[in-house]
Amino acid sequence: MELSIRAGERGAPGGGPVEVVERKGAGHPDSLCDGIAEHVCVRLCRYYLQRFGVILHHNVDKVLLCAGASRPAFGGGEILAPLEIYLAGRATAEYSGEKVPVHEIAVDACREWLSARLRCLDVGRDVRIVSRLRPGSTDLNRLFVRGRARPLANDTSCGAGFAPLTDLEKAVLAVERALNDRNTKDAHPELGEDIKVMGVRRSGNIELTIGCAFIGRFVASLEDYVAKKAAAADLAVEAAAGATALPVQARVNVADDLASGDVYLTVSGTSAEAGDDGEVGRGNRASGLITPYRAMTLEATAGKNPVSHVGKLYNLLAMRIAADIAASVPGVEDASCIIVSQIGRPIDDPQVVDVGLIGQAKPTAVERRVTEIVKTALQQLPTMRDELLAERLAVY
Repeated sequence: MELSIRAGERGAPGGGPVEVVERKGAGHPDSLCDGIAEHVCVRLCRYYLQRFGVILHHNVDKVLLCAGASRPAFGGGEILAPLEIYLAGRATAEYSGEKVPVHEIAVDACREWLSARLRCLDVGRDVRIVSRLRPGSTDLNRLFVRGRARPLANDTSCGAGFAPLTDLEKAVLAVERALNDRNTKDAHPELGEDIKVMGVRRSGNIELTIGCAFIGRFVASLEDYVAKKAAAADLAVEAAAGATALPVQARVNVADDLASGDVYLTVSGTSAEAGDDGEVGRGNRASGLITPYRAMTLEATAGKNPVSHVGKLYNLLAMRIAADIAASVPGVEDASCIIVSQIGRPIDDPQVVDVGLIGQAKPTAVERRVTEIVKTALQQLPTMRDELLAERLAVY
């Protein structure tokens, strides 16, 4: 492994005149696809371990959601055509002469995930799920088997991470999580799970533009909608205030045309019922955010196997390394980390780990501590796998 430690070439992202951050909430079609892919992966891993004592080769990171059709209305509404979800990817379907019910596991995991995340969607009636999982290629299967003792990289790829979060990043995360919190739903059942937060910081002021799918059965009229939309904006500002001292303004569903009664109303709480399709990897990165001012990769972390797929592991690991450096190395205002793999090479021995430091810390002065953090993190990859299987580690 080659370790590069360098001084940052520009200031920390939170210090620039403009910053943009986005988060797609739990009920957004892209986030639904990410969640389904990861839950299918976890369920397959658990089955493989329980039945065979080992995780078999799989990558189920291709999920497509095709929106249905609906007729939302104040006080109710109905789903006219079901959502369609297509599960694709690779999964070992036979081991030691025994068949693995891959399709049944995948479809059941999909229904389980949707039922737990969308409280107003009748998953049994209004969702059609199609599994197109197939066995993996011979060479990748063999590579996976060769790495039983010491996992070998399933791909040549890279992961990127950064820390600490800026005020805007913390505010955007806090707002989506607050609006989708179970207690918030109990108090404000009209708020659907499909919530997208776009944050812009200019000259020390934060403006949040929030798209929130309101659920028609909990909204009596247009006047009721207007009042509840204002309450949602107040909730957002309150949540953001707990994450930043910067002034915050929030606007909800800015495309509404109140004069014509054209507002963001749904039957189920997600635009996937009619307005928007979804796909794995088009939403939040491993940071839980979409951060164009930060180092990011196009890799989808969700659905990739937690044993050897560096497209998953290195993104999560890079975030962890950056966080540890920012928290424990004096003088570091901002840390970034990029890790590059090489297919067939042990995952704990990447080609390059590139660490960027912004602040007063000089790379030569902190080299020993940064090296220690990187090596320790690489040694903890098996622990990360356990966290993923327990669904304690968020991947999007």
